[in-house]
Amino acid sequence: METIEVPAREGRGLRLDVGARFRVVDVEGKQCGDLFAFSTDDVTEYASAEHTRVFNGNLFPRLGQPFVTNRRRPILTFDEDHTPGRHDMLVAACDPTRFRLLGVEGWHPSCQENLQTVMAGFGYQRVEVPQPINLFTNIPVLEGGTIDWQPALTAPGDWVAFRVELPSFVVLCSCAQDILPINDRNPTGLRLEVLD
Repeated sequence: METIEVPAREGRGLRLDVGARFRVVDVEGKQCGDLFAFSTDDVTEYASAEHTRVFNGNLFPRLGQPFVTNRRRPILTFDEDHTPGRHDMLVAACDPTRFRLLGVEGWHPSCQENLQTVMAGFGYQRVEVPQPINLFTNIPVLEGGTIDWQPALTAPGDWVAFRVELPSFVVLCSCAQDILPINDRNPTGLRLEVLD
């Protein structure tokens, strides 16, 4: 089994073929992960939260359902969930502008930059930054349609697994958010494990 450690506030990725399965593990608990998948045949095709919501008819990921691309093709299937079951497909990846708006002065790591760094390592200097699959992320929709930012509910060692439906670059970022409470204001690492 191939294992990739994803340090706090950083991203890692790998290329996976159709039929491969992988697991994302919350090593210490309460840590959100931004998951991205791009077609290796054409990186302008990628896992799309907005298309997935329409395809499945629900706001949040559900076990057994596919994540589809911006061309409405399944790219990943949600295979197993050994967590409290709270994940998000509503919010964008954090980026430098987001942190400036939250009052951060100077540079702050972000999932946008981590994704761009990983994809540059695969040879793609410019890629779309899609809305990620926000694993372990607890952002409930409240009465009136507002959203709330709550700490992740995961315990150390909780995990989810996916099956690859298109040859893909899979990128996982350990969310760097430490201003809002979603990572309990203490980002930690994640682990990416290729199962078969």
